[in-house]
Amino acid sequence: MKKNKFSKNWIIKQKRDLYVKKSKLEGYRSRAVYKLQEINDKFKIIKNNILVVDLGAAPGSWSQYISRNFKNSKIISIDLKDIEPIKNVTHIIGDFTDENEKLKIQNYFRKKVDLIVSDMAVNTTGNKSVDSLVTGELCIEAISFANDHLNKNGSFISKLFMGSSFNEIVALGKKSFKEVDIFKPPSSRKVSKENFIICRNLR
Repeated sequence: MKKNKFSKNWIIKQKRDLYVKKSKLEGYRSRAVYKLQEINDKFKIIKNNILVVDLGAAPGSWSQYISRNFKNSKIISIDLKDIEPIKNVTHIIGDFTDENEKLKIQNYFRKKVDLIVSDMAVNTTGNKSVDSLVTGELCIEAISFANDHLNKNGSFISKLFMGSSFNEIVALGKKSFKEVDIFKPPSSRKVSKENFIICRNLR
């Protein structure tokens, strides 16, 4: 009963959400696209001719944004789920922590990439502490992936939640990158504990 009530409330919020309406008008797959757009407006990370890996990409709005707005971008998206095709994006169905999938990515680019992005979050359990912790573990795995696959001046953008692993993630970011910022985009819902870690210039 509680689950049905939660689902109904979510549907009502979606219908009222201006960013949901905007994403549909502009042909994007989800409202999450505006988070990346706002991050890039502030930090100027994404440029033409960029090589990108999009972790946990489904439904694909971040890859869609980069492909649509930056010329000659070359993108691999990876997720456990399939996504509808996107121009200039090669999608892998798999786990980015799996060594075979890592090898596929390396073989595709044949060199280190410029940017790794991640808007991953676990399917919510309703327990905010648990959800934050598990999503934090995903972010830690993503930082490890970034260390192995980014070029020397590469950048990393990832969702993270305020919670028990927050300080650990920030410390890991500062250990691996010369510049680290925490930013909550205006399009991120005010009630959400999500933030984004923006890391530039891999050490």
